[in-house]
Amino acid sequence: MTSPADVPHLTPNQINALVVLMVEARRLTNVELKELAGFTLTGKDNTKLVDLGLVDTDRTHRPFAHELTDEGWRVARRLHTAAPPKQGGSTTRSLFVVLSNLHRSLDRLRVSHGDFFKQTEATAPTVGEPQGEAPAPTAAAPAAAPVSAVEVEALVRSAYRELATAPGAWVGLADVRDRLADTDRAALDAALRAMVGREDVRIIPVANTKSLTARDRAAAVRIGNEDNHALAIGPA
Repeated sequence: MTSPADVPHLTPNQINALVVLMVEARRLTNVELKELAGFTLTGKDNTKLVDLGLVDTDRTHRPFAHELTDEGWRVARRLHTAAPPKQGGSTTRSLFVVLSNLHRSLDRLRVSHGDFFKQTEATAPTVGEPQGEAPAPTAAAPAAAPVSAVEVEALVRSAYRELATAPGAWVGLADVRDRLADTDRAALDAALRAMVGREDVRIIPVANTKSLTARDRAAAVRIGNEDNHALAIGPA
């Protein structure tokens, strides 16, 4: 569990930058930041976030572009545990209220921040770029028949066998989800939680959270009060 002490002291502008980069879940240029949120990430604010390892800034061309690091994602998710900076006033305090309620809601829904905010397969629109006419609606495809829990577990075991170097070897859930991309997320999560009770199955969190990528975090399954990232099936 992350404690408030694990969240560094940040200015309101630095906090705003982390939040916008989190909810956009993509690399943003200073032009996009300005158009989206009314500010740019430059000077001391940018330097501090880069020095803390929270933001990766591409300075090879202008406008500079920024993206959250894995550590930046961790801190952004836990901002609400820190005391709001006094110089931020009511606006920053209101943001912390939103973040706290967001965290509680995602925890109840068992959805990670990364999965909640990740961009869809459709290309995200460029800020400020005029959009063309909406495509004409197409006929809805017939709904697929629901897959049973037994079938989903069989799919998980099959994907594991394809990925594991040996029985009992650890496999990242991100790789399992990639193999089962067509499987309903809720059904897959339910199957993974049910499989924890099997004698030959282990699903665990990664102890070194700094080693986790945004992809790993998005693929985690919530079991109890923990996000779990790795699966092993077979002898311990």
